[in-house]
Amino acid sequence: YVALIEKEGRPAIDVIAEIVPVVIRTFPWPKAMRWGERSAKPGALQWVRPLHSIVATFGMETEEPDVVTFDVAGITAGQATRGHRFMAPAEFSVRRFEDYEAKLLDARVVLDSARRKDIILTEARNLAFAQGFELVEDQGLLDEVAGLVEWPVVLTGSFDESFLSIPDEVIRATIRNNQKCFVVNDPKTGKLANKFILVANIEASDGGAAIVAGNERVIRARLSDAKFFYETDLKTKLEDRLPKFEHIVFHEKLGTQAERIARIERLAAEIAPLVGADVGKTRRAAKLAKADLLTEVVGEFPEVQGLMGKYYALAQGEDASVAQAIEDHYKPQGPNDRVPGDPVAIAVALADKIDTLVGFWAIDEKPTGSKDPYALRRAGLGIIRSILDNKQRLELTSLLMSHGDLFPNHDSTTTAFSLIDFIGDRLKVQLRDQGARHDLVDAIFSQGAGKNVPGSGNSRDLLMIVRRVEALGKFLDTDDGRNLLAGTKRASNILAIEEKKDKRRFDGAPDASLFVADEEKQLARAIDEVKREANDAVAKEDFAAAMSAMAKLRPAVDAFFDKVKVNDDKPEIRENRLKLLNEIRAATRAVADFSKIQD
Repeated sequence: YVALIEKEGRPAIDVIAEIVPVVIRTFPWPKAMRWGERSAKPGALQWVRPLHSIVATFGMETEEPDVVTFDVAGITAGQATRGHRFMAPAEFSVRRFEDYEAKLLDARVVLDSARRKDIILTEARNLAFAQGFELVEDQGLLDEVAGLVEWPVVLTGSFDESFLSIPDEVIRATIRNNQKCFVVNDPKTGKLANKFILVANIEASDGGAAIVAGNERVIRARLSDAKFFYETDLKTKLEDRLPKFEHIVFHEKLGTQAERIARIERLAAEIAPLVGADVGKTRRAAKLAKADLLTEVVGEFPEVQGLMGKYYALAQGEDASVAQAIEDHYKPQGPNDRVPGDPVAIAVALADKIDTLVGFWAIDEKPTGSKDPYALRRAGLGIIRSILDNKQRLELTSLLMSHGDLFPNHDSTTTAFSLIDFIGDRLKVQLRDQGARHDLVDAIFSQGAGKNVPGSGNSRDLLMIVRRVEALGKFLDTDDGRNLLAGTKRASNILAIEEKKDKRRFDGAPDASLFVADEEKQLARAIDEVKREANDAVAKEDFAAAMSAMAKLRPAVDAFFDKVKVNDDKPEIRENRLKLLNEIRAATRAVADFSKIQD
């Protein structure tokens, strides 16, 4: 049955008048507020900032627009708005968006946030340059400040040089977090200068002198606090802070921070010889790595954790590699963050991330969908980058299993294999993001280069997997590679059809006595030779040589398909030839699962 329903058209302006109030009321702000007398009433409007007026017009470009009439929380839409609250508060009317933007600019409001950012960045750079300094650019702060002002006016202020005894990062965090100001570098010293750049929202009659003075007063007080915190921290050695961790819970199911530090220290010592690190220095770095979490400065500015640990370690005479490892063990914390490069730092960073993953896997707190409250995906990518960027060879499965034995109430083998799959999936994402073809990545993983077999040398050796993907990509860019892929896929397709028809697999070696055509014999000999050469090359991890060996198979495969009928009338000949096709498939699997590769 078909129902024919006629719905009478309505003027677009009426439809808009119904839709826009719903959009305004349901707009998904990350944070919203209520205000005024209506705020306590049920269903009160919530918006990112107090809403005072709504401009809504509609009409053809060539005609005078009409006002879209609707009401939201007592605010009636119209075509009147205002400019800057202090410099141009008078009401004015607008017709269309272009008119709206132009009149706001005349009324001291830069509507476009990108333009506000450009104004701030350009003027800040110029101000710094004029004084012989360089702006320390901060995209996050720029985005935030551009959202706080309508009419950006860039000014410069200063603070007492005595505060430069504080680490640069603490000065920057103090000025950035408390006053939303930028800092500048002195190119002569490579360190911060005692200047800062602020962004006001008004052209003050005194040229901004009062605004600058107010910011200088607050920054002076904040830096005084920071200096006190820093000097207080220096009076207590990092090691002397460690007993407090015995009373701080890391996670209710994973014990205290002290227990976690002990696990990381043990694992780091196990990893150290594998990455060429000194075991004693690695143990020391792992032991002290979290100590700065209990300092005053890190308590005030959590973003400098690790970094302050390095400064305190150097101040108390620790080895430079130990201090660097304390800073770097959190790294990398994102795709653009650098990875640890010193062997001691690599060992501690890997131990920290492996302990995090194994621990949360052991208590079944795995990331699901978009939820990853413990940043476990980031930890997985951190392990991958630390290994690949430093070209390290680690048998991850064994490390994960041995560390899993430190956690109760779970099967360490199951946990290790699950984590290996998780890290493998992260590696796939990383390689694809770097431009590797997803089908080549799947071909290598499916082939078994990352088998979960402890002690096999294949336990998700990440560096070897990447090298295989690179070698396979180069091979498939050649004529031999493309033609061999076509021949292998043809063999696989024929096998799939015949195996489905016969309801069996054609495994096992073909019988040489049943070869009839010369092309069969030549193909069999080529397969034996290629398998031997390719397997030897793979064993030596010379994947380019393995691909070159595979190329030798191409002429024999081409000749076989040109001259030989696979489905011979004689059943025994047919079966033997299908087994020969299976040998082609098996031979190529020495380097990759060609069935996963797209044409």
